[in-house]
Amino acid sequence: MKIYTKTGDQGITSLLGGVRVPKSDLRIDAYGTLDELNSYVGLLRDQEVNKKRSELLKSIQDRLFTIGADLATVPGKDKVKKPDLHPEDVEVLEKEMDAMDAELPMLTSFILPGGHTAVSFCHLARTVCRRSERIVVELASEEPVAELIIQYLNRLSDFLFVLGRKMAQELEVEEVTWKPRY
Repeated sequence: MKIYTKTGDQGITSLLGGVRVPKSDLRIDAYGTLDELNSYVGLLRDQEVNKKRSELLKSIQDRLFTIGADLATVPGKDKVKKPDLHPEDVEVLEKEMDAMDAELPMLTSFILPGGHTAVSFCHLARTVCRRSERIVVELASEEPVAELIIQYLNRLSDFLFVLGRKMAQELEVEEVTWKPRY
């Protein structure tokens, strides 16, 4: 199989189910942004501080591919074989957040992203996740999108925030709080 097909040279691509749409289509933007997020999660998985979380981060990448497959499928094409997202996938994120949060100091201010390159990568992943969620919510206002997808992305962005804090703690990096100038 060749990587290039030349079928997209005119700015058109195919969804699973055979419908061709412009590459500027909101559905394409939605799963393209998920792909970007997945790359950032891979970058997080490669960080030494996340060695013990490598399998968890890989499973998140797997779920992002699952969501991408769902978003890349023509609405109503139920016979297209694709993996499923489950409520338990959201529960895993919640459980992991609760465990990390129990070991973190209480949050009393907004945190400025940064302090360590690995932590900054986590904040980048979080912001791309939020953007992905916004695009999927917009898509859901126009076409059917499983509610669980939106829920998972919302929880994942929260998870990435808590993970960034936990990484800073493990790297012994001081969190810099935002002090508004009045």
